[in-house]
Amino acid sequence: MSAILDRTMTFGSGRERPAAAGATTQPVARKVATTATKPRKIPGGDPGAWGRRLRHTAAVVVPPVIVTALFLLIWEMMASSQGAVLPAPSQVITDTWELIVNPFYDYGGNDVGMAWQLLASLERVAYGYALAVVAGIGLGVLVGQSTWAMRGLDPLFQVLRTVPPLAWLPISLAAFQASNPSAIFVIFITAIWPIIINTSVGIRNISQDYVNVARVLRLNGFEYFTKIMLPAAAPYVFSGLRIGIGLAWLAIVAAEMLIGGVGIGFFIWDAWNASMLSDIVLALVYVGLVGFFLDRLVAIVGNWVTRGTQAG
Repeated sequence: MSAILDRTMTFGSGRERPAAAGATTQPVARKVATTATKPRKIPGGDPGAWGRRLRHTAAVVVPPVIVTALFLLIWEMMASSQGAVLPAPSQVITDTWELIVNPFYDYGGNDVGMAWQLLASLERVAYGYALAVVAGIGLGVLVGQSTWAMRGLDPLFQVLRTVPPLAWLPISLAAFQASNPSAIFVIFITAIWPIIINTSVGIRNISQDYVNVARVLRLNGFEYFTKIMLPAAAPYVFSGLRIGIGLAWLAIVAAEMLIGGVGIGFFIWDAWNASMLSDIVLALVYVGLVGFFLDRLVAIVGNWVTRGTQAG
């Protein structure tokens, strides 16, 4: 009976029973305070990060937009003055509106839209540039690895690379007896030199430590080429590739003015013969945009391969 009364008094009293030995207790108020002080996650991420991204985007986009707008305004004012020969931007848009809104028309022969003209030129550039990449990297590795090859081939390369691209066109026409292979050869011979030079420089600048590691690991020729040589020289190689694609695009536009057929170069020449200056201006805009895209494409691939360590 006394045991029952003791238990009832214990439960009924407002006192807490003493904790067992070795047990730890934490006040409820402290737990609540700890929970309340935790930072709350804001949906959508950090507002400061979004602000920084927005400021960075504005810093990149706004300056070229302002400069382009000023350039077009000055061009419009000068071309609208008395005695101006070149068309104003507004006139160019008016005269070439059909070419802008319908770039894929095909009326047969050379009478095709701007998209087909550009694609024909890009196809020639793709063939010539691909050949230049394969041959240029191979010759660059040879010249960079072999002192004898460098002494024998470097003077020849230095002489041939100074020849203007269009100077090769008569030779290529005589050799291939066709306009399309001749244009591809002109692209090849124009784009190959910076690839050779930059690749050879990259090979010669490989650290001796890498060479010593390859000897210790007893790598064979193929393993040394793929695991040591190409990764170490990749920044220089892609610098040469980037220069080469720009020269290739310049060369095809000039070559197509002479060989005829479908292509942006011949389109410009044909528009000149027809005194259609607005068409020429539109074509030049497209040429610049495509050249910029090709340069950015090679740069992006190069940054991805070299992890952002391109030389130059």
